[in-house]
Amino acid sequence: MDETLLQRIQSNPKFTELVHKRSRLGWTLSIIMLVIYYGFVLVLAFSPATFGTPISAGSVTTVGIPVGILVILSAFVITGIYVRRANTEFDQLTRELVEEVRQ
Repeated sequence: MDETLLQRIQSNPKFTELVHKRSRLGWTLSIIMLVIYYGFVLVLAFSPATFGTPISAGSVTTVGIPVGILVILSAFVITGIYVRRANTEFDQLTRELVEEVRQ
């Protein structure tokens, strides 16, 4: 890549905005997922009876099964949130940046 082109990209305010927004979203979603996952593990470690409680009287399914499924589904939801933002907001900023730098 041409050094002057690289300098123009890095000095563009849209590039700074893109990097900032993408980093902030990535860290936010990562922290949310870590809280969900480690919260599940901590409850399991320090209060296993919580997840071992049957959902209803005579039920074989315990509270831990739907909570575990929710932990897994939350990873898909968080991924979907990132992909949606990347395909809309971040791609638009990237297109604008490329157009400005090419001029």
